[in-house]
Amino acid sequence: MNSTLLIKNVLCNGEKTDVLIENGVFRRIVPGIDTATDRVIDGRGKIITPPFYNTHGHAAMTLLRGLSDDMALFDWLNNHIWPAEARMTPEDIYNGTRLAILEMIQSGTVFFNDMYYSPMQCIRAAEEMGVRCCIGLICLDTVPEERKVQFRVEKEKVLSQRQNFSDRIMLSLAPHAIYTVGAKSFEEIAQESSDKDLFIHVHLSETESEVAQCRKEHNGMSPVEYLHRLGVLGPKTLAAHCVWLDEKDMEILRETGTVLSHMPCSNAKLASGCFKLRETLDRGCRVTLGTDGCASNNNLSMLDEMKFATLLSKLKQMSPTGCSAREVFTMATRNGAEAFGIDAGVIEEGKKADCLLLDGNSPTLFLTSRLTSNLVYAANPECIDTVICDGRVLMENRIVPGAEEIIAKAGESARRICHGL
Repeated sequence: MNSTLLIKNVLCNGEKTDVLIENGVFRRIVPGIDTATDRVIDGRGKIITPPFYNTHGHAAMTLLRGLSDDMALFDWLNNHIWPAEARMTPEDIYNGTRLAILEMIQSGTVFFNDMYYSPMQCIRAAEEMGVRCCIGLICLDTVPEERKVQFRVEKEKVLSQRQNFSDRIMLSLAPHAIYTVGAKSFEEIAQESSDKDLFIHVHLSETESEVAQCRKEHNGMSPVEYLHRLGVLGPKTLAAHCVWLDEKDMEILRETGTVLSHMPCSNAKLASGCFKLRETLDRGCRVTLGTDGCASNNNLSMLDEMKFATLLSKLKQMSPTGCSAREVFTMATRNGAEAFGIDAGVIEEGKKADCLLLDGNSPTLFLTSRLTSNLVYAANPECIDTVICDGRVLMENRIVPGAEEIIAKAGESARRICHGL
């Protein structure tokens, strides 16, 4: 069904213009468009900009926000997060994912790459709320056999219904990490990814202990070398964290075209280490930004990730030129979209119509000639007035339809899951 939307008198690259969106695509971006459309938005006082693409997270963990802060990673996982997750029902995961999507929309994100349980519930939430996503089909070898069977059944159910999903929904095979998934499973996943045209989504080289254990168990190989040998790495593989990389690792990741998801806030909070942002960029690696889940961040704002990414890079390099605002903005927008084959992430004719309308009267954004710098270093979600994904308005005047009910249902789930923990 063809639908049209016209945004009138909006600032684009410092110039006032009109933007015609037709059937989910930016059709014309010129002043003075005088065409009958299904809907018109008054863009006066607003700035159009690309939205954000969150390349790693665990959406339903919004229900666990603040549950177990200030702990070491494996204590946090084994003794607090996994016991809470064991209480979750599929409906809880649906409620938590909707809450995550609400938070992401309100902070300007239109796509998320997710790794979590009950994938059909995550897809259900994304379809209803109109965002783009890549939903992971979990693989874990360190769980009881009945859980493995459950994961396989869920995966086959999702794959059998793949043709029924909107084109905003993508799928990945999601082996959790090298310490929870065995070599045989990784080799099977690499083959299935190729056969069925699926992404791969994996945690990689997140902690120093993970790297040390891998080298001990696999003849001195790093996690990157190990997965490369198993055929897992490539342009459709998203490797989350990648904190502990050496020169050889970075070269392998560059040569294979593997996508890296950098999460400065989560890495800092869990003290996992400081990602080598400048080094990976200089070596030509494909770097994007993600938030991780709300139990380890604790929000889903890509604005925070951009700011932390550049500040931590400057600090690591001991140089104020260690990473620029433009570089991290590109990571959060164009790079994230390109990583998943989405023809978006920029405001250009012919591109998919994903965009934000920012409040040009915001105290932090009114100097529009410094927009990128102010978005990275000064902005907060309150600056975002309207969010459009695939030509559909998801938020306008800071209002997301149904927000109160989403928050109420998520609250019911969170209170039951976390009671007594």
